[in-house]
Amino acid sequence: MSVLKCSIGVFAYNEEKNIGKLLDALLNQNLKNVEIQEILVVSSACSDNTDNIVRSYANKSPLIRLISEKKRNGKSASINHFISDSITDILVIESADTIPHQDTIEKLVSPFRDNQVGMTGGRPIPENSDKTFIGYAVNLLWRLHHKMALMSPKLGEMVAFRKLFKGIPSESAVDEASIEALIKENGLLIKYIPDATIYNKGPENITDFIKQRRRIETGHLWLKTNQNHKVSSQSGIILINLAISELIENPVNMFKLLGVILLEIWCRLLGKYDFYIKRKNPFVWDIAKSTKDLKKI
Repeated sequence: MSVLKCSIGVFAYNEEKNIGKLLDALLNQNLKNVEIQEILVVSSACSDNTDNIVRSYANKSPLIRLISEKKRNGKSASINHFISDSITDILVIESADTIPHQDTIEKLVSPFRDNQVGMTGGRPIPENSDKTFIGYAVNLLWRLHHKMALMSPKLGEMVAFRKLFKGIPSESAVDEASIEALIKENGLLIKYIPDATIYNKGPENITDFIKQRRRIETGHLWLKTNQNHKVSSQSGIILINLAISELIENPVNMFKLLGVILLEIWCRLLGKYDFYIKRKNPFVWDIAKSTKDLKKI
C-alpha cells in the first residue's frame, strides 16, 4: 500500500504557551500509511515568544518551517499563505491552541485513498471541567457538535482536505466551513472521523464565551450570504432534536441545559446584530485569552 503524503499547516497568534506542546505532538505522531512531508507554522504578527519557539524546533527538525507574517490579516488569509506554500496534494490545518491525539493525522489522512473524499475532520474534545456552568456549556456544545457531525458532517478545529483550490475567501471568519463549501462545489464528500480526536480548551468565563459564540454566529451569516453555504448548526430542527435528546439522556442537568440554550440564543442575537446592523465581519478577531495553554499532551 502506497503512503499518503500530507502537509500540515499550524496557525498561530501569540501562542507561546501551547505551540511547543503542539509541535511535539505532531512530530511524535504514530504513522503507518501516512507521511508528514512538512509542518508549516504561519505566525501572524506574533508579539510574544511564539516565533522563537518555532525557530528552535525548526533547527532540530527539517520538517518544520516558520512563515512569519508582519501583519495580522486573519486566519483565512494565513490558510491561503499555507495553501500557496505547501508541496503536497493533501493538506491538514490546525489551530495552534489545540493538541492532536497521537494517531489523529493517520486517521484524518487515510480516508483520502477514496478519490471521492474531499475533506475530513476529527472530534474536538475540550479539557474544561464541567463542574462550572461555563465548563458545562463548553462540554455540552462540543458534545452536541459531535452528535450533529454524525448526522451531517460539520467539521472544526482540525481538518484535512484536497488541494483543489488556490485559497478560501480571506474575509471568512469560519475557515473550516468555507473549505466545506468549496469541497462541496467540487462534488466531493465530507467525512467526519469521530475517533480522530483533538484536544482543545473552551472559554473559562462568560465574557470569552459570548465573544467566541457571537463571532462564530456572525461568521456563519457571512458564509451563508457570500458562499451560499449553510452549516448544520444553523438548522433549527437539528438543534431542537439535539436539545431534546440531551434532556432525555441527562435530565438532572435540565436547568443548566436551559441556561445554555438561553445564553446561546443571546449570543446568536448579538451575532445577527453585528452582521445585519453593524455590518461587521470579524475575520480578524479578538482572542479569547482563557482558551489558551492546554494541559493535555
